[in-house]
Amino acid sequence: MNSNSPASRKPSVFNIRRFLLTAALVSVVAGIAGIIITGRNGGSGPVAAPVADVKAPVAASTTATQSAGSTPVAAASAASTAAQAPKPANDELPWVAAAPGSPTEKATPVGSLDPKVAQFQLDLTARGAGISEIIFSGLWRTASDAASARTGHAPAEGQYVLSAPGKLQGFTVPLLSARVLDVDGRQIRIDGNVWRETAPGTFVTEISDGTGALQLRATRHWVVETGSYDLRCEQRVENLSATPHSIRWIQFGPTNLTRDQNDSVDPRRFQSGYLMSKERDPGQQTVIVHDATIDQSKLVTQVEGGNVSVWPNDHQKQERYGLSWFGATNRYFALAVHAPYSAAGSTSKTIAPAIASIAAQVGDGIHNGTPEKVIFTTCSSDAVTVAPGASASFDIGVFAGPLERSLLTGMQPYAALNMQGLILYLMSGCCSFCTFSWLADFLVWFLAFLHNYVVFDWGLAIIALVVVVRGLLHPLTRRSQISMQRVTKQMASIKPEIDLLQKRYKEDPKRLQEETIRLYREKGVNPLGCAGGMVPTFLQMPIWIALYAVLYFAFELRQQPAFFGVFQKMGGWPFLSDLSAQDHFISLPFEVNLYIAKVTSINLIPILMGVVFFIQQKYMSPPPTATQTPEQEQQQKMMKWMMVILFPVMLYTAPSGLTLYIATSTLIGIYESKRVKAEVAKMDFSKPNTAKNGWLQKAYSSAMKRAQDVQQKAQKRSQANVTKAPSKKFRDK
Repeated sequence: MNSNSPASRKPSVFNIRRFLLTAALVSVVAGIAGIIITGRNGGSGPVAAPVADVKAPVAASTTATQSAGSTPVAAASAASTAAQAPKPANDELPWVAAAPGSPTEKATPVGSLDPKVAQFQLDLTARGAGISEIIFSGLWRTASDAASARTGHAPAEGQYVLSAPGKLQGFTVPLLSARVLDVDGRQIRIDGNVWRETAPGTFVTEISDGTGALQLRATRHWVVETGSYDLRCEQRVENLSATPHSIRWIQFGPTNLTRDQNDSVDPRRFQSGYLMSKERDPGQQTVIVHDATIDQSKLVTQVEGGNVSVWPNDHQKQERYGLSWFGATNRYFALAVHAPYSAAGSTSKTIAPAIASIAAQVGDGIHNGTPEKVIFTTCSSDAVTVAPGASASFDIGVFAGPLERSLLTGMQPYAALNMQGLILYLMSGCCSFCTFSWLADFLVWFLAFLHNYVVFDWGLAIIALVVVVRGLLHPLTRRSQISMQRVTKQMASIKPEIDLLQKRYKEDPKRLQEETIRLYREKGVNPLGCAGGMVPTFLQMPIWIALYAVLYFAFELRQQPAFFGVFQKMGGWPFLSDLSAQDHFISLPFEVNLYIAKVTSINLIPILMGVVFFIQQKYMSPPPTATQTPEQEQQQKMMKWMMVILFPVMLYTAPSGLTLYIATSTLIGIYESKRVKAEVAKMDFSKPNTAKNGWLQKAYSSAMKRAQDVQQKAQKRSQANVTKAPSKKFRDK
């Protein structure tokens, strides 16, 4: 029979149909089984994947120290650990969490968007009984929204919002949501739709064993503190069984906060406040913040390298420090969990047993359209044994608000818990001394004093700060400029003698140097006097650096206009509407990416600053000295032009308050220089003035003398070695 006939094809078609039908039935059965298993484990869609990664390690460890490593990066490692972890003898079927009745679909917000009622509104979700968003009632995303609010025309939307900055393994995680309940080593997931809202801000879930018998009831209750940026998360686990259980509460902790669109660097950090051991601090009353900060980028590198522990690290374990608070910050805001210091009159400053260890995982986010890595933390409690009919408390306080100095230093519980440590006027990746954070603290206080009691405007306060600084430095500025003018004229007067020495000792550089130094000493000339003219500039550099950090991080200056907002009254002109951002003289309809920064506007003050620098060169730069070569003169000219061009370019996207300070300071310096020059013109520099040149002249003379002595000793040793060395003929013999 022909193999291509219809009769020969029937068996093949029948086999294919049978195979497809069997595959379809298997797929349906597998899908139903998966849904049943997922439901029994308390999962609800997107949060299932992240928790699966931590399930096995948490089961394998029930102590506070072990739980620090309970969130691995690799799911494969977690699965392997789960397979090896022993199960209790009566745990033939898994324990599950379920909402009593039916899960809540849409939770009721707590708080208010009316700033007279509350500082924020919490949009809650039944998934993990967590927070979808924290919407501030009186804080705004942009300076234009803030300006509208100040005039009584607050926009319908535009409030600043704290929310998750990205996704963990592809899924959105609500802020501070519950994750896992560890019961005698069993891992019961409570991160999904297993909660029922019983009252605004109150959620309940129940845990049953494999037979369906009710064992535990967990409750989360969110309470917004009146007139405060604080809230309480009251967490209870009630034992409904006839046997005691060891309970550990595991939840998501503070995560990376979203960055501002205008951030030039990534300012996000994770910070901790801790207590010494009871042997060193028996009262447990002093909260320390030293050496407990890590940049977000460094933490990402650490976690991706396999070290997921955030608290405690090896040193903290060894010293037996106790955690008081832990928070995540961005440029202006913080989300921190802390000891429930104010709840029910508690005065304990330790957050234990609610949080004993913190681990981290890396998720994915987007900033200005560019993918980035973000951190999600997991907080694990100590193991607490709960007797039948009793309950365990895992309460925590939560601070969600601005990094405002007066708030964190003057209100409770923040002052008692030393939570002002969340505020760091510190550029990312720099040491605190290098950025003069101690000086930044003083500048914030002094600027606030000028604003609140003297000029009542932040722009004028910055100008007033310039006047104060230049006034304090004026004696030094005057002295250094006079010294510079003296040296310039004295060098011109001895130029013929210098030229003669250069001709006479052209072939002997060492002798030329000695004779030149001798001539300087005889004539009372100090070439280092020219360097004195740069002293005031160098003394102001720490102020510029500290002021940059202040204007970049100080919440007090966020969205604050200059000069009483006069430019904004001209049709909403954004020029100098925010001293912590670029001046936005002319906004561009497009964005220019210069790789080092993104330009969205033409900024006037940096350009004017370049013009002022150019004028300054005419008045303050020292003329070429008699000993300078043509090449050195050319280099000096290049340095002048680099300062005129480089500074405005570097500071083009800097906070407008900083460029305003530098430009104003330079203008006052030009006026100062002009006055000093007029004074110098009346002075007689024809006679040596060694005695009056002070410490700089003495230091120079001493240095030159020491250099000559060292050189003479070296020559004597060299001659002595030549004399003592045996001749080649003698060595050969």
